[in-house]
Amino acid sequence: MSAHPAPPNVAFASTGDLGDKTVTFAKLGEGAYAYTAEGDPNTGVIIGDDGVMVIDTQATPVMAAGVLEKIRAVTDKPVKYVLLTHYHAVRVLGASAYQAQAIIASRGTHEMILERGQEDYDSEAGRFPRLFQGLDSIPGLTWPTVVFDDRLTVDLGNRRVEILHPGKGHTQGDTVAWLPGERILYAGDLVEHNATPYTGDAHLAEWPETLRRLRDMKPNRLVPGRGDALMTPGDCEAAIAMTEAFVSDLFETAREGVALNQDLRTVYRRCRDRMDAKYGHWVIYDHCMPFDVTRAWDEARGIRRPRTWTADRDRDMWAALEGE
Repeated sequence: MSAHPAPPNVAFASTGDLGDKTVTFAKLGEGAYAYTAEGDPNTGVIIGDDGVMVIDTQATPVMAAGVLEKIRAVTDKPVKYVLLTHYHAVRVLGASAYQAQAIIASRGTHEMILERGQEDYDSEAGRFPRLFQGLDSIPGLTWPTVVFDDRLTVDLGNRRVEILHPGKGHTQGDTVAWLPGERILYAGDLVEHNATPYTGDAHLAEWPETLRRLRDMKPNRLVPGRGDALMTPGDCEAAIAMTEAFVSDLFETAREGVALNQDLRTVYRRCRDRMDAKYGHWVIYDHCMPFDVTRAWDEARGIRRPRTWTADRDRDMWAALEGE
């Protein structure tokens, strides 16, 4: 039981985000699609001769049904693989809907599911109820059946998908899917487009170097974790640069505050004062910033491994930073 529960009038910013979003099923190339919904978590779809790969699943089987409907409009091939770009509940708990032959994740992602998957499930469902429609349809945690370290190649039949762990950033296990022929990159939450990076489980000092590796791949098209699919090399670079700027501004500002021995609430105000004008119009900015600054403050104080978020910790932090 939380020692300091949030006052009733202090609710997560996301609890007021209840309106329906317009879904787009964008075609990036032959057999390559992005399921996007105005800044909600994206899902990628790759179709080969032998079957389909789904990249991130939506948060519940009920919500995954919307993705399956779009897939079935373009192919009747079975979903052979589900790829988890990282461990967060909003990305993985719809997996059972696809009845895939294999669920793929990096070793770092598998470790996080083992260590804190249930806590993340409980925490995220409370933060953002609209993204967890049909919560009762979730059968439990999603467990990978194929775990890799740095690189894995999957053959979908006449289509090679390279699956890479380019480094730490959004989480310790971040994973991308790459179509080398078309230079199409499914980047997960390592890259956002006009949407606020959530950094509650981030490795902020390492994130820019991981983004450099993605930049060096020179993608022609890119599916971010949130936001519209990027359809030109220039737009891909712009999204990478926007994400890097946010992460760098956040961490540098937190480090300045820690160097002055400022407490969390003071560092939070410092970050908001510096960053609101530049980023405040981005999707889920108000929701993310308390979590983002808390992690940045921790890392700046030398806490290298992100602390586990729980439902109680969420509420206590939110009350401390957003309450009266």
